[in-house]
Amino acid sequence: MPVGPMAMFGALGAMAIVVFLVMIAIDSVFLWLGAKFAKIEDASFGKAFIATLGGFIVSAIVGAIIPYIGGLLGLIAFLWIVKTVFNTDWGKAIIAWLFAIVIAIILMIIIGVIVGLSLLAAL
Repeated sequence: MPVGPMAMFGALGAMAIVVFLVMIAIDSVFLWLGAKFAKIEDASFGKAFIATLGGFIVSAIVGAIIPYIGGLLGLIAFLWIVKTVFNTDWGKAIIAWLFAIVIAIILMIIIGVIVGLSLLAAL
């Protein structure tokens, strides 16, 4: 049974939404760990998910609307959302965000080494 172009378009859209939500969930784990490291009280995965989702959406909109400094304003908006959702101060919000980035970079390096060694072993 042939599949029409609209069905393919719908399937791609649904897949994009699922990939976006998985990406938000993974980034939320990093932000949650960063919040724990920054000693933010009542840090939970749910709060991290809300902060990450809201932060991504708001920073993307701000970055798209305002040329040149939109990226910086988007980052400030993201940090403000982290600060608000976790009910903390600017310092702890920045520490949580920075630690989340460090965790993600370390994990990417580890995965890269593992995959690289696996590829070398296959040769």
